[in-house]
Amino acid sequence: MDVIERLASIRQDVQTEVAEDVRPAPSAARPPLGACEDPAEGLPITMAALPNGQRMPILKTLLTSACERNCYYCPFRAGRDMRRVTFQPDELAGAIVRLTERGVIRGAFLSSGIAGGGTRTQDRLIATAEILRHKLHYRGYLHLKLMPGAEYDQVLRAMQLADRVSVNLEGANPRRLEALAPQKVFMDELLQPLRWVEEIRQKLPPVQGWQGRWPSSTTQFVVGAVGESDLELLATVVYLNKTVRLARGYFSGFSPTPGTPFEGLPPCNPWREHRLYQASFLLRDYGFELEELPFQEGGQLPLEVDPKLSWAKQNLAEAPIEINQAGRQELLRIPGIGPRGAQAILKARRQKHLRSLEDLRALGVVTARAAPFILLNGRRPALQPTLWG
Repeated sequence: MDVIERLASIRQDVQTEVAEDVRPAPSAARPPLGACEDPAEGLPITMAALPNGQRMPILKTLLTSACERNCYYCPFRAGRDMRRVTFQPDELAGAIVRLTERGVIRGAFLSSGIAGGGTRTQDRLIATAEILRHKLHYRGYLHLKLMPGAEYDQVLRAMQLADRVSVNLEGANPRRLEALAPQKVFMDELLQPLRWVEEIRQKLPPVQGWQGRWPSSTTQFVVGAVGESDLELLATVVYLNKTVRLARGYFSGFSPTPGTPFEGLPPCNPWREHRLYQASFLLRDYGFELEELPFQEGGQLPLEVDPKLSWAKQNLAEAPIEINQAGRQELLRIPGIGPRGAQAILKARRQKHLRSLEDLRALGVVTARAAPFILLNGRRPALQPTLWG
């Protein structure tokens, strides 16, 4: 097989890496995550949501699908009967550039199975990135995975080449990781590289990073395989947000893979993954504290209602917020109002009082969600029966 055929051969299994994927709400009409824009291409290409809000097609691939680790959930685990694919750094870099020149992709996410140890594998990922940046003069988006056990100098070099770096913690804590991937070490192999990323950002000037800035950092968790609670997962995300300035935690709903120890386990409810994302955004962007989220017994979020709406029903139904007086943080508590909507309201209020739902709708507010929880000049707007559905 040529390099393009080999890339296509790992398309299905590589979707366990969610990277910058756009994750829509579950629905019967939802297409497979990571679906290629051009089905004839057959490549592992996903539409990615980047930190600046743009969406772009990125190639999501592995340097090798061979792996010496035995993670119980992973399609690439050691000993699983499957065809393995390995790329040389120069051929993978060349394929990325050719696909970019053809307009098929605008970025790449590079990970790898572990072959010959984490440090050796990291060297090969870095070599691929160096060829891209310095030999082939690639200027597109590049997300590099940091391997378990990556060394400090390797982390620094990856940060000098990439727009984003990431380490998959997989479990919410050491106990959950042990149940998922018994050969991985939570603190020393996985958390330490994330700590080094933040240490480098704090101590070294950004001019040393790619295009004069340091990359953002993310992590990923496997959800629903080993009994972890939503509270456990989100508590870890909060800790990482505060201590290593994590840009985002990704939640990969467990899906059983034939030929793995977890093949008989049920898949994660896609609504659980969706609620985790909603809750993580409330914690990161909306000023919510962990203890304010509507956890049920056992530390799980309700699946039938989004966490912001659940909080509002408990706290704002009898104490609605006056739109013409509320500050930014108060506005962000209202369903249907996000950061952009809150900013638009504050700006519009400098010119006039907002008097109607039509005024709010023109500012980008989802008024059907906001109306039950607000006042406009001291009065509740007229409600329709469907607003609470």
